[in-house]
Amino acid sequence: MSEAATLQEIRLALGREPGLRLFRHNQGALRDITGRVVTFGLHPGCPDLIGWRAVTVTPEMVGRVVGLFAGVEIKAPGGKHPVTPEQQRFIAAIAEAGGLAGVARNVAQARHILGLPPT
Repeated sequence: MSEAATLQEIRLALGREPGLRLFRHNQGALRDITGRVVTFGLHPGCPDLIGWRAVTVTPEMVGRVVGLFAGVEIKAPGGKHPVTPEQQRFIAAIAEAGGLAGVARNVAQARHILGLPPT
């Protein structure tokens, strides 16, 4: 299965999870009509899927719901394409800030990263 197919499978599997919102993050560069290079995307290494998971916080904040930033880097099963150093740093930064982040090669891994129960 290709990375694109894996990404689509994960998006479809997680798309109806309550409190979870993930968006496809495209990144790259193109030449415009004048030949200038135009880059797009948030930052080098930003995961393929970004968004948030709503959670109810600890007892001292009873009843308050917060969104945890979430980032899932999608790779095709089989490990053909490695995680880049930029991707590793971005994932680590999200995790260090208390967010949910990791690399997924299938739906089960994506669910685990996001703290969702197995299906």
